[in-house]
Amino acid sequence: MDSDDDDWTWSDYPHSPGWKEPGTSREAAEAIESIAHTIRGEALRALKRSRAYTPPGLTPDQVAKAIGRSILAVRPRITELKIAQLIIKTGEKRLNTSGMRAAVWIAVNV
Repeated sequence: MDSDDDDWTWSDYPHSPGWKEPGTSREAAEAIESIAHTIRGEALRALKRSRAYTPPGLTPDQVAKAIGRSILAVRPRITELKIAQLIIKTGEKRLNTSGMRAAVWIAVNV
């Protein structure tokens, strides 16, 4: 492990992508960093619009489809929005593309 592996701090998260282990996790976080803010904004806007849906809210898979992004790029942004307290779970679960049940999220009224 080189000394650069310790330069990321959790104080940057959720405003910057996080990583758990040096190596590929860190490389992925660094690769997405330049567009993570954009994807978070797109996801948040989709979740705000979803308040008008019946029933309201979206799963991360539905967010990814709505904004035309990879689920692999969107799921971490959902976690970042949750930690930033910009979204909350509705309590509902829906089937996602893998056939598993996933939490439904909605933007908080801000």
